[in-house]
Amino acid sequence: MNCFLVDSEATRQQGLELAQILPAGAMLLLSGPLGAGKTALVQAIASGLGITETVTSPSFALAQHYYLENSPTPCLIHLDLYRLELAEAADQLFFQEEEEALTCNALLAVEWPERLSTPPLGAWKLKLSLEGEGRRLQLEAPVQCC
Repeated sequence: MNCFLVDSEATRQQGLELAQILPAGAMLLLSGPLGAGKTALVQAIASGLGITETVTSPSFALAQHYYLENSPTPCLIHLDLYRLELAEAADQLFFQEEEEALTCNALLAVEWPERLSTPPLGAWKLKLSLEGEGRRLQLEAPVQCC
């Protein structure tokens, strides 16, 4: 998928659509410069999944867990690795949250995956880039083995 998002409403609509496309338990790697709309897109995905609580950037908390109403397990785990300059620290947090996401069958959304020592296998890759007054979204499905 490759599309141009003219404004924040287009970004929101695309996030709502992604919530329907991404399978439960998927991993979504979001890359792009600061201000490209990664967190806004995750907020829309969360809304599309039925999450009613406010989704905030996990830049300072590093990880946020979001739940559907009356559910004891998270539906969405949102990581932001921007502040982790050492790949070892990013890897450690990622593997911890990936294990929880797998256990709960939650969507794992990872901002700044380039901080990891190696890109995880089996992930959806989403790149946002600023383009004129809007942004370009490129989505790549996981490569299927064999």
